Amino acid sequence: MNRWAAFRLGYVARRNRVFASPRFQHWAARLPLIRWIARSRAKGAFDLLAGFAYSQVLRAYVEGRLFDILKDGPLGAGAIAARMGLPEDAALTLLRAGRPLMLSEEPAPDHWTLGEQGAVFASNPGVQAMVRHHRLLYADLADPLALLRADRKEPSALSRYWTYAGALQGVTERGEDTAEYSALMAASQHFVADEVLATVSFGKVARLLDVGGGHGAFLRHIGTAWPHLKLGLFDLPEVAAKGAQLLGEALGPARATPHPGNFFSDSIPQGYDMVSLVRILHDHDDAPAQALLANIHKSLAPGSRLLIAEPMARIAGAEAMGEAFFGLYLWAMGSGRPRSPAEIIAMTRAAGFASARFVATAQAVNASVIIATA
Repeated sequence: MNRWAAFRLGYVARRNRVFASPRFQHWAARLPLIRWIARSRAKGAFDLLAGFAYSQVLRAYVEGRLFDILKDGPLGAGAIAARMGLPEDAALTLLRAGRPLMLSEEPAPDHWTLGEQGAVFASNPGVQAMVRHHRLLYADLADPLALLRADRKEPSALSRYWTYAGALQGVTERGEDTAEYSALMAASQHFVADEVLATVSFGKVARLLDVGGGHGAFLRHIGTAWPHLKLGLFDLPEVAAKGAQLLGEALGPARATPHPGNFFSDSIPQGYDMVSLVRILHDHDDAPAQALLANIHKSLAPGSRLLIAEPMARIAGAEAMGEAFFGLYLWAMGSGRPRSPAEIIAMTRAAGFASARFVATAQAVNASVIIATA
């Protein structure tokens, strides 16, 4: 251990002893100069305690279609209760619970409408699909220690969903079976694509291959913004075929080429000057993720680039998203983990890439970006 690490460990130990002291807490709460720090710490501690209740309030708004109801507002609590099939006092409790979360608002007595956050959720069905999806994670986390003690390969609610969703990717007519999966993918890929488009220029890219590209949602966003790009989609045969069909319908059949295969066992198609991995790497444990990077590197000519876009760990301002949310999400899924930019860059170098750099994004909760050069 170096001197800096030893100093930091000592500092953290002393800080924690001070913060844990009831005398310090009493004093800090009354000293004007640092009262705001004490209040912030107290609020943060309560939010940790109450966070599950907040998420369940949001879930009730989504599953009770309350956002859609409030779009017709302002409405009285009685009218809202009737449309939700709830007693009026229950509906009022839910409306009041959402008020401090900015999901609902009461500009005048008994005149309820959407709050600021509520307006965002009401306008985006894909985000609401993500809220519905998280019920699976909450079920797995009902006993978090039991989840962590269990073999990761034991089925969980989340792993069963993704196994089923993976089987559905090649299915074209299953109605409601695929509705949640499609909405979830469309919303999440849209968020990632927006971050990539805001931070990466494709002006000097002629051919872009998306590895594990699913039904082409990411390529559709990038291809729409950069109409000169020739696009390739590499995925399992039935998935790649469907993705290329959808891309052809959206962007023109001449722009999209399907490449069927398994990105672990088959060669990655050559001739592309950029390859993208969008929310793929963090889905896999270290050994297969490293093998995937090496497989991609073998396909690239010198100077070609690999774009990695996904939520990452230890990003300033988004730390909780990386290791608290995605750490447990991927554990419950049974595969993968969130990695820091430094870890991913080290993996690209081990795979043979000559260099790699981190690209900060405006909304790191959606994705951060790393670009590696072969």
